[in-house]
Amino acid sequence: MTKKIVLLTGISGFIGLHIARELLNKGFHVRGSLRNLKKAENIKNTLKKASADVSELSFIELDLTSEKGWDCAAENCDYVMHVASPYAAAEPKHEDDMIKPAVDGSLRALRAAKKAGVKRVVLTSSTMTMMATMKSGTFGPNDWADTHSKDIGTYAKSKTLAEQAAWQFMEQQDSAMELVTVHPGGVFGPTLDDDIAGQSMEMIDQMLRGKIPMLANVAIPMVDVRDVANAHIQAMTNTKVAGQRIIVSHSEPTHLTEIARILKTHGYKGPSTRIAPNLLLRFMALFDNEAKGMLGLLGMNVHADNSKALTLFDWNPRPFSESVLDAATSITRIRRNK
Repeated sequence: MTKKIVLLTGISGFIGLHIARELLNKGFHVRGSLRNLKKAENIKNTLKKASADVSELSFIELDLTSEKGWDCAAENCDYVMHVASPYAAAEPKHEDDMIKPAVDGSLRALRAAKKAGVKRVVLTSSTMTMMATMKSGTFGPNDWADTHSKDIGTYAKSKTLAEQAAWQFMEQQDSAMELVTVHPGGVFGPTLDDDIAGQSMEMIDQMLRGKIPMLANVAIPMVDVRDVANAHIQAMTNTKVAGQRIIVSHSEPTHLTEIARILKTHGYKGPSTRIAPNLLLRFMALFDNEAKGMLGLLGMNVHADNSKALTLFDWNPRPFSESVLDAATSITRIRRNK
């Protein structure tokens, strides 16, 4: 029987690697996109060490900012999983540096998928597209962040505009192709490679080393990267979710200090559970772009309506403490081996 082919953009990322492992071990052929094919052998070795069957893994060079290669990448694919998106915790100098690649990349993936006759596109969105301009209450699949709000951060704005562009594209098509968007909360858990530069891994690394004396007053729904990967596979194959926005996170918010508390409870000495005054962070934001990127989230304490994932999928998120501790174990291993 011919293997189903999945184009997976952003395969080298924190989420992308976990998705690739799940796809390969479920018998799909994975065509992973990289901005530079020099990374291909390293990605292959990483997945092999993570017990993935890499015999059905191939690579193609793609860039969100270029038309080059997209039609070729989607050719003969049954599915496209568009995970790649520009990310930085710090506010960029110009918002279009993040927004334009996010929007244009999503549209390139959709155009190529349509041309290739792809059955379904799964787009990795974010709960930020729903909750970024809320402070309290419960958000759900019918909610959208206000992209005109002065409080919205550039990352949240880029994800919202990219997803809105994707749904608008679908509305304008006379095509059998389907779209499903997956919306993770704050993503934690173990890394498959040795990269701890991602936001959640870097935050825990800094906590473990005692480099974060105070934490922002923010509480949002969180989720494990392995549960996010599993949800992506189900979003791709579940016949009941075409045209749906699926929230994949715990319903309850987790305060950033809870991450520190979990680590301290399990013997880690570095984390601090002190909360930074909002005024201090607003002052820091005047000269620190990373602090500036947090401003829109200050005081946020929101719940998620994750009922679609719980009822339509065979899915139940693991305890968040497990995600935090497995991330810490990953970081400790990486630091020890360097």
